[in-house]
Amino acid sequence: MAKGDAPEERKAGRLIRRLLTGVLLIVGLTVWVGYTGTFQLDIGEQAVILRFGAYSRTVTSSGLGFHLPAPIETHAIVGTQKVRREEFGDVDRPLETKAETVMQTGDNAIVHLEFVVRYRVANPRLALYQVRNIDAVVRDAAQAAMREVVALNHIDGVLADARFAVESDAAALLTGLLDLYETGIEVLQVELQEVQPPTEVRGAFDDVVAANQDRNRQENEARAHQNQVLPRAEATAAELLESAEAYKQSRIARAEGENARFRSLLIEYKKAPEITRKRLYLETMEEVLSKSTKIIVEPGSVVPYLPLDQVGRSR
Repeated sequence: MAKGDAPEERKAGRLIRRLLTGVLLIVGLTVWVGYTGTFQLDIGEQAVILRFGAYSRTVTSSGLGFHLPAPIETHAIVGTQKVRREEFGDVDRPLETKAETVMQTGDNAIVHLEFVVRYRVANPRLALYQVRNIDAVVRDAAQAAMREVVALNHIDGVLADARFAVESDAAALLTGLLDLYETGIEVLQVELQEVQPPTEVRGAFDDVVAANQDRNRQENEARAHQNQVLPRAEATAAELLESAEAYKQSRIARAEGENARFRSLLIEYKKAPEITRKRLYLETMEEVLSKSTKIIVEPGSVVPYLPLDQVGRSR
């Protein structure tokens, strides 16, 4: 009985070991697939999937993602909404003379210029596998773009008047260079920080900047005065035009009325000249004498004149 049980026990032991080995393999495979074949994307992140080291696809939707386990497929997560920055010069400290901040303007002057470039990764595949070092490419391209733009402007413009134009032109030129290199980088902003002339002539240029600021202030004051006075003048002019138009229309109406009256009188005059002439004379005298003081004196006698009508007025 004991000898018969030994083979059965060995068979049962081998079956248990196989089951345990299978379970361990399944658990290990599950862990391997879960560890190397899943990933989590937050908002503003994208995953680049490689299959046997070659680009396969880009996952843009946030949440839990899956792909075939490594080494069949691998992934790299890139933050596409993260704003990165490159500083040229130490923007947190007073301006210092450094090779990257010394630039030549179009009128052969030298300026010390610090600026900041803000950018983000717009195409993760290009940013990861088209360029070796994103930061170095951005720095080299930004310096080249800024030096070209500064070289096209005079020093007065770079110091004051054309600062915004320099920023926008440098950003456009930098965008063109990065697109030409297929870096997958989007330039968000190029901002000038500190721009100063050489120390030897800094005082003179400070005076120029102050004069430009005074000019801009006076122009703004003049423009404000214009905005205040011009509407008032336009309103007065409109009022005068309306009054003149009303006066013109009244004079035209009066003239037309007098013309019509004259024509009617002319018709009556042609019918009875003597009667019409006498009637016009009497009407005219009535109108004239009604507005004047009348004194009646009989012929051949002298009557003392007592202006009774003015006695009440003198009081």
